[in-house]
Amino acid sequence: MPLDCILSAVAAWLLIGIAGVAALRRLTLVAHLLFPLGGLAALLLAAGAAWALTQPPQTVVLPLGLPTLPFHFRLDSLSAFFLLVLGATAAGVSVFAAGYFRRGEGTPPGLLCLEYHLFLASMALVLLADDAYAFMVMWETMALSSFFLVIANHRLGEIRRAGYLYLLMAHLGAIAILLCFGVLQANTGNYTFDNLRAQQLGPFAASLAFLLAVVGFGAKGGLLPLHVWLPEAHPAAPSPVSALLSGVMLKTAVYGLVRVTFDLLHTPLWWWGALLLALGLASALMGVVFAAVQVDMKRLLAYSSMENLGLIFAGLGLAALFAAYDMRPMAALALTAALYHAASHATFKSLLFVATGAVLHATHERSLGKLGGLIRFMPWVAWITLLGTLASAGLPPLGGFVSEWLLLQSFLFAPGLPNGFLNMLVPVVAALIALVAALAGYTMVKFFGVIFLGQPREEKLAQARDAGWWERAGMLWLGGLCLLLGLFPAQVLLITNAVTRPLVGAALNTAGHDWLLVPVSLERASYGPVLFLLGAAACVAATFLLVRWRYHGRLSRVPPWDCGHPDLTARMQDTAEGFGQPIRQIFEPFFRMERELPSAFDAAPRYRVSVSDPLWHFLYLPLARAVEALARLVGRLQQGRIAVYLLYSFLTLIAVLLVVRR
Repeated sequence: MPLDCILSAVAAWLLIGIAGVAALRRLTLVAHLLFPLGGLAALLLAAGAAWALTQPPQTVVLPLGLPTLPFHFRLDSLSAFFLLVLGATAAGVSVFAAGYFRRGEGTPPGLLCLEYHLFLASMALVLLADDAYAFMVMWETMALSSFFLVIANHRLGEIRRAGYLYLLMAHLGAIAILLCFGVLQANTGNYTFDNLRAQQLGPFAASLAFLLAVVGFGAKGGLLPLHVWLPEAHPAAPSPVSALLSGVMLKTAVYGLVRVTFDLLHTPLWWWGALLLALGLASALMGVVFAAVQVDMKRLLAYSSMENLGLIFAGLGLAALFAAYDMRPMAALALTAALYHAASHATFKSLLFVATGAVLHATHERSLGKLGGLIRFMPWVAWITLLGTLASAGLPPLGGFVSEWLLLQSFLFAPGLPNGFLNMLVPVVAALIALVAALAGYTMVKFFGVIFLGQPREEKLAQARDAGWWERAGMLWLGGLCLLLGLFPAQVLLITNAVTRPLVGAALNTAGHDWLLVPVSLERASYGPVLFLLGAAACVAATFLLVRWRYHGRLSRVPPWDCGHPDLTARMQDTAEGFGQPIRQIFEPFFRMERELPSAFDAAPRYRVSVSDPLWHFLYLPLARAVEALARLVGRLQQGRIAVYLLYSFLTLIAVLLVVRR
């Protein structure tokens, strides 16, 4: 049975983690045996999830919790979809990790193996949980294991601070999710999801539960303004961990919000969708603008993840809007776009993060200003990274284009909403989506061009070596997934239809369109990725053959025109700061910038610009100061004298008696 297959994969991950502790410092054994075994377990999990998409929901009760609170697990189409994303992505990342981890990176290899596979197992069990108790236990296990992975190199204070910030935001989100489940159970005392589905909440209680879910899952998914941990934790973690954090863990937030909004709460209200749409678009725009001005390659990808999660949440908001007005086919289209983008983002962002890991190990540099020209020394990494870069930029025929195209198609149907105010805002929303897509392409040009093209900006880059075979295998797997998601969208829709049909009561029509993507009707819009690829390849081949035939024997190779500068150096090519300067100028209100300007009399003039998040300075820092002040005030009550504590007890008793008497 599919559920048995998936639980076996989870058990295998736990056993692999325990074996890692037994081989605590034996790096070769841990890296070349245990991590590949973890990749095989991920494939087993993906196979079980794919099988489950064709089967009815399955349930099991395991006596793993408290005596009166066993763990309820349920495997349905929604959990199977995200489990498939988890398994397929984790397989490639685990194989890459087999060649990535080195000795002396803070945490012993065996302990890192335990934390890594416990993280995978807890994510899988979050997706399987069928009661609030099991969900919260696995959610907190996922948060704690990922925290220890983030601070793997705990000797650095910067990494410890990033980990503590991540843990704080994770626990604030967990409190909101716990309160959401408390509202959903409606004083019945039964926290199983079947009981939560059976409750008929009024508009106020349902809206309160939805808002708590948005806060709780938005904190995990990097939704504005709860995003502050994301650009700190992703760069701090080892690259395979960053790949799982961005590619998979963020999707558990998407899963949780879909589960609450479309399953446990039944039909959403229209303003729920409007709120999600606004927050998603704001997150996407802020994420892509900040990504465009970054000079740290992992920080750039972290903000890019915020942008992509914003697009996913915007798709969920549009689906909720359509569902609220009983426009079920359109709700299915918007939800399909969000799910497709979740799967696409998991593959291409994981690929880009592991690629930065290969670059980091080869050059010991994360700063874009000190890289360049690596395509000469790392051709394998460069060409596979190009695949992920094109997918992230939303170019055909890759998965990123399909999901963004479906999202834009969804917005084209938004004028059919029976709400004049929303219809008036549709052109603005569509323009913002187009702007985000264009800036994402701009950012990916900067990412790939500055790292791999041009001339090396540092002499030591000439000593960089290409990735090893384990790393290449993992990157090829992830690159292949990017290509499959782009070339076979009609087949992927068969999977997403199994999810949308029970959630919104409709699915996209795929009958007779094996090689075409037809969201609604063939007359309205269609896209054939295989035909596009064949046409593009034919044009390139024809051009190549025509040039060779027309100019055969009359070609001569000469140095390129150098604008009158015979000795070109790396200082003459565009830098990461140069790429970001137009964005800094256009979107200056988005940033908090500090400039260090040289004077005319400086012997060694220096110009420096630092860009930071204004929300951190105007919201989180004042809040932190207020909490510290309150803590100092409360600390004054702790005098350490028994007489003072007895006085507090006496005064409390008097106050309680007065309240009871009234």
